[in-house]
Amino acid sequence: MPPRNHSNWTKTPKVEYISSKCYNDHSIYLREQEEIFSKVWVPMCHISEMYNKDDYRTTQIAGQNVIAWNTGDGIKAAYNLQIQSPAGNLDSINKGCGKKLHCEVKHGGMVWVTLDPNPTQSVDEWTAGAFDCIADAIDTEEMEVFHYHKAVIDTNYKLWHDTNSEFYHDFMHYFNRVSGFNDEYFARKNIPFDNGHVNVSSFTVNYEEYEGFEDRGELSFPNLPPNQWYMVDLFPGFNFNLRGSAYRSDSVTPLGPNKVLIEFRGYGLKCDTAEERQTRIKHHNSIWGPFGRNLHEDLIGVAGQGTTMREGTATRNILHGRHENSTIHDEVGMRHYYEAWGNMLGVSPMNPLAILEENRVAA
Repeated sequence: MPPRNHSNWTKTPKVEYISSKCYNDHSIYLREQEEIFSKVWVPMCHISEMYNKDDYRTTQIAGQNVIAWNTGDGIKAAYNLQIQSPAGNLDSINKGCGKKLHCEVKHGGMVWVTLDPNPTQSVDEWTAGAFDCIADAIDTEEMEVFHYHKAVIDTNYKLWHDTNSEFYHDFMHYFNRVSGFNDEYFARKNIPFDNGHVNVSSFTVNYEEYEGFEDRGELSFPNLPPNQWYMVDLFPGFNFNLRGSAYRSDSVTPLGPNKVLIEFRGYGLKCDTAEERQTRIKHHNSIWGPFGRNLHEDLIGVAGQGTTMREGTATRNILHGRHENSTIHDEVGMRHYYEAWGNMLGVSPMNPLAILEENRVAA
């Protein structure tokens, strides 16, 4: 970053810090449900979880129960009026579906649903090119889910997304420090896209540097060079993580200002041999499974942040001031995210309650 002159120092930055009220205020949480989650495209599940006609999956979006199912001719989605189970087959139960919802299958077979009755953008338009870096890897061959688990964490959903946006927390991961801290790692770029999305450019991971692990170059995804690692951070809380032979997605469902449901999925290729599938499962679970090397450390970290910033704690400012030419520890992804977040809510992340209070007084 070049030295700042007087003009630069006296400029007011767009978003160099945010208030902890973004995380812990209940009125902000309610506004997020109404202005963000009820309007964006949500990747609720994967098409492979509904292989057969009338197979379904359920979820909750912005407090509304939603169901998606395989009609035999494609995937449909609707408000869920009565089905309690997270998955099953509609042929065996009374079909309790309400008003239909817009639904698309895109980006490696993810099932995308929006509550917006008149969406102004398709999924491709909404994701705005953020998936381009991994499109050849996830769209060339049909994929399927081989791993699923979920966690309910006492933290704000944005703190989980933050841990996928900033990379200085990588110093917390011994595995990453040993296998990944090379010149390529520190040169990775955070690349912003419209609608608050960011992707992170790749580098070569040296898995064999960690004791007990071996090089993973023999198995990858289509058109992906060996041992590469790409990441797509999708606004407002969805992450897609491609580590050579292993692919993972995270989907968040906010349950309150300080509680979030996170669903984790691991993917392989439908054409995998039995040996290749076992290798993918091993590689995925050794890092991202419930007892893997990294994932629990991330969850512990964001739970600690949730404790320090929960409702009733002293208001503090969280700095987003690192400018390092958009390289891996530059906070451009954080600034980009919270600019989009503020725009959708109509608030300033630096003082999110000010406009809400003005509106309350005016009313």
